[in-house]
Amino acid sequence: MTVQNLARGAREAARELALATRFEKDAALAAMADALDAAVADILAANKEDVDAAVADGTPAALIDRLRLDESRVAGMSHGLRHLIGLVDPVGEVVRGWQTGHGLKISQVRVPFGVIGIIYEARPNVTADAAGICLKAGNAALLRGSSSALNSNRAVVKALRAGLEEVGMNPDAVSLVEGGRETTTEMMQARGLIDVLIPRGGAGLINAVVKGSSIPVIETGTGNCHLYIDATADQGMALEILLNGKTQRPSVCNATETLLVHEDIAGEFLPQAIEALLAAGVTIHGDETVQAVAGKVAAEGADGANVVPATLEDYATEYLSLDIAVRVVPTIDEAISHVRKYTTGHSETIVTGTVAASNQFVNEVDAATVLVNASSRFVDGGEFGFGAEIGISTQKLHARGPMAVAEMTSTKFVVEGSGQTRG
Repeated sequence: MTVQNLARGAREAARELALATRFEKDAALAAMADALDAAVADILAANKEDVDAAVADGTPAALIDRLRLDESRVAGMSHGLRHLIGLVDPVGEVVRGWQTGHGLKISQVRVPFGVIGIIYEARPNVTADAAGICLKAGNAALLRGSSSALNSNRAVVKALRAGLEEVGMNPDAVSLVEGGRETTTEMMQARGLIDVLIPRGGAGLINAVVKGSSIPVIETGTGNCHLYIDATADQGMALEILLNGKTQRPSVCNATETLLVHEDIAGEFLPQAIEALLAAGVTIHGDETVQAVAGKVAAEGADGANVVPATLEDYATEYLSLDIAVRVVPTIDEAISHVRKYTTGHSETIVTGTVAASNQFVNEVDAATVLVNASSRFVDGGEFGFGAEIGISTQKLHARGPMAVAEMTSTKFVVEGSGQTRG
């Protein structure tokens, strides 16, 4: 089907969803989750086709990790849908209300967008997350995944639509857009049929949608995330946060990409940090001080082969791999200046033992999320208690940070009178 036809079907489904009760939407989510559980074998078989093709094409390991599904990840998709059932339905919420001097009652009320188009790369779990979040907020979802995950997405959407049909809900509430790049262009030009577009993926995809769309865009962003270790930091805590942020899952947007260390503790902290990172298989892109310390670590028996000179480009890179840029800074002001220069506005972290340093970092760093003494890996809709998420918005209009159910709504004003006219 063409994008136009899919969008028209989604628009009709959106009209029905806008009138659906919370009970009806939650029943649909439960049925979608059950359908995913029943289709695990089919989904994993389809995913294997995608993964095998990606490996044969020489796709980088980080992207393979994003693409790959297993029983645990499929179970996580169905769990995400069930978690949404327990969340408050945002539709109909009165954001604010008041009465004017003329006796008019004015209410600002949450309403669905209507049809949300989501263009994303690789990760097929996004398919279920996005469909569920859109539906909970009363929206129909047009999903345009990458060609590398086409078989996986087909299997997932087939299950989701089966779940919708099981409870008598219009299956066009979830549709998969197939085809080449021309379909992405068609989605960007489907003004009047698609209400909002959300791109989720690399900088190239996001920039192309932002620049080429005639439809309003909620911009998700890349994650060049920094970790600054202050002079007063608990070094044991700092090391645990560093390793978690960099190595727990390096291919995701909230992984740590740059480490900044205050020079007052560099002599103590850097040797243990370098040794731990190297032991975890991380390649360190370090400044001269870091390279010198790495040389000493290597002389003491640790492997220093994976420490290379850092370039300015390294500090601007979202690696999504077992790589990290490391720099020693003389002051917290210099650390903040570095972050402000290279940040993508996603998630920035300080480890410190003082309130003064914490407050300065929080107030002066401009990002969707600023963390104090905690790993950036927590910047996630599920970890925030939102359930699944559409993505992390790094823009400043409409939504910023993890976007979940409430962020998939707009508002309208309802004005109630008793015959008032304006003089």
